[in-house]
Amino acid sequence: MSALGELRALKGKPPGRQRKQNRAAFLFLAPWFLGLALITLGPMAASFALSFTRYNLLSPPRFTGIDNFARMFEDERLMKSLAVTFQYVFISVPLQLALALLLAVVLDRGLRGLSFYRSAFYLPSLLGASVAIAMLWRQIFGVDGLVNAVLGWFGIEGQGWISSPDTALGTLMVLNVWTFGSPMVIFLAGLRQIPAMYYEAAAVDGANRRQQFWRITMPMLTPIIFFNLILQIIGAFQSFTQAYIVSGGSGGPVDSTLFYTLYLYQRGFANLDMGYASAMAWLLLVIIAAFTAVNFWASRFWVFYDDQD
Repeated sequence: MSALGELRALKGKPPGRQRKQNRAAFLFLAPWFLGLALITLGPMAASFALSFTRYNLLSPPRFTGIDNFARMFEDERLMKSLAVTFQYVFISVPLQLALALLLAVVLDRGLRGLSFYRSAFYLPSLLGASVAIAMLWRQIFGVDGLVNAVLGWFGIEGQGWISSPDTALGTLMVLNVWTFGSPMVIFLAGLRQIPAMYYEAAAVDGANRRQQFWRITMPMLTPIIFFNLILQIIGAFQSFTQAYIVSGGSGGPVDSTLFYTLYLYQRGFANLDMGYASAMAWLLLVIIAAFTAVNFWASRFWVFYDDQD
């Protein structure tokens, strides 16, 4: 067969074995595509359509144009929920990542029982968003809770940390910081990937541990920091269970724990204003997308990769 004939044969149909493999691949991927269409894309399309309607779940939706989006600018509780959520994200996420990085650096020094510590520290990430932990948190920071009991040992009179608008949101921030396990494990994996020869060369040049950390560890970890930052910001914006359980679903006291997702739930399922809730959901999507886009744009100034000059 000539070279031209071989080329035409390669461009033709794939061999029978390859066709069978392709069919098998599509067969195994079919449940995922079906779930994507029915569980993700379908509800998203329905939510987008409902955001332009007035719908109370009891009667057919009625088209109202952009009225739901216009109402947002006059909704004081929505603005309050945004302020609470932004405060929660901007304070708790950096503290969580800082604690996760600190413990990852400590564990990277080769402690005995590393697997145990890694599992123990990762456990809060699995349980932190659960109803049980939120209820436990409510008891810990209650008037007769563990925090006030410990303060009583030192002669300090405690307070109702959950019932005070000045400290209620802070308790939820502490809960989010406590779930540092997931980013810590990712940081630890990143630290293990930094070549030891960099530290050996720096030690020969007389660099101490602090200088090695800021000149080698941090620049090499910036892609991991960026990855964790994106994930934790998205997760923090979507936080719901903690505020719902701790505040009893009200967002109190005085709306101090009124997360955006909690207010969305109240409008959609408590007030049966599903059209407005759908519009709120799309606003949240835009906010998360905007923060993600800004982080990707800013990453060019502080994230360094091995293949960069």
